[in-house]
Amino acid sequence: MVRPTAVDPTAVGSQPAVVAAFWKGIDVFRPLALGYAAYAAWDRHEQMVRPSLAWVLLGLLAVWTVFLVVYRRRTLALVVLELLLAAAAILATRLVDSDEVIRSGASTVPAFWPAAGVVSAAVLLGRRGGLLAALFIGVVDLVEVRDATPHTINNIVLLLLIGTLIGYAVDLAREGHEKLREALALEARLRERERLARTVHDGVLQTLAFINRSGGEIGGETARLGAMAAEQERRLRALVSGAAGGAVAADGDVDLRTLLGNHAGARVHVVVPAEAVRVPARVATELAAAVGAALDNVRHHAGPDAQAWVLVEDEGEAVSLTVRDNGVGMPPGRLEQASADGRLGVASSIRGRLRDCGGDAEWASREGGGVTVRMRAPKAGVASTSGGRG
Repeated sequence: MVRPTAVDPTAVGSQPAVVAAFWKGIDVFRPLALGYAAYAAWDRHEQMVRPSLAWVLLGLLAVWTVFLVVYRRRTLALVVLELLLAAAAILATRLVDSDEVIRSGASTVPAFWPAAGVVSAAVLLGRRGGLLAALFIGVVDLVEVRDATPHTINNIVLLLLIGTLIGYAVDLAREGHEKLREALALEARLRERERLARTVHDGVLQTLAFINRSGGEIGGETARLGAMAAEQERRLRALVSGAAGGAVAADGDVDLRTLLGNHAGARVHVVVPAEAVRVPARVATELAAAVGAALDNVRHHAGPDAQAWVLVEDEGEAVSLTVRDNGVGMPPGRLEQASADGRLGVASSIRGRLRDCGGDAEWASREGGGVTVRMRAPKAGVASTSGGRG
């Protein structure tokens, strides 16, 4: 189902070209319809009970038509006022014509002019606005004629079709216009990131690479500093190359593989599916942060030579993440003891993030055999069953 995009229809820059064309078309249709109504009134003025009233009504419609030609803004208040003016002109036909003339199928004083208000509502508010406006004018037509004729029913059906179809076309145009604006904004962000990437590459990355080379040549503690510089160089290079920012799609989803790929390094191995694992940006951020917290535990507690593996599995409606290491392991009850001592790093950083996404995390470990953290959450981020093992 297409939903109308929330835009200001009176703002020139926010309207698609087709919507602006509809407004111009209405401005042309309104005086033409008024001219036809005047011709019809002149052609059958001898049948009218009060022809002078008909010309007064057409004069009021003419003043309104000229006003809308001069006043270019189109607001909800103006559209409602035009529909009320059209309804009043239709109902006033009973004062202009006799019952016999009305029952014979003669047109109302404004003739086709009320259709301009229906189309205006459709262009301003979309298909729902066009449908409601057409129903309103249709009810007024039935009240005026009292005994519905085939001619009246045909006119009402035509108004319903025109209002709904034009409104639907406007909804599609606004939705496409909004997507185009998002695509252009995304392209502008990509170009800006590329410019920043060139700047960073010419300065910071080259400096980090120099520190890495010099540290390896000097040795000792300087070599350790060089290794740290190399790690930061790798992460920064992945960031500026678009591994994180370029994963955002037009619909706001993120490829989880690229966010988790930022954790890869000499001691961290990330295994991901061949195809993109797209989840909402909020869910992806929380999952990546939970994985980062698990890897921090590996660095701090698994031992200096421990290796870690991150496995990503796309389960369709959910995503499963496994962080496993080959470190010293964790004694039974360690998590519960940490929580009792007030150290809530694991609970808040990992399990808390997973529960915020509607998922949960569980741990498996044995001393000397490393630790395995299994995390699972629905892609949509809605609440699901929880209560994993601690």
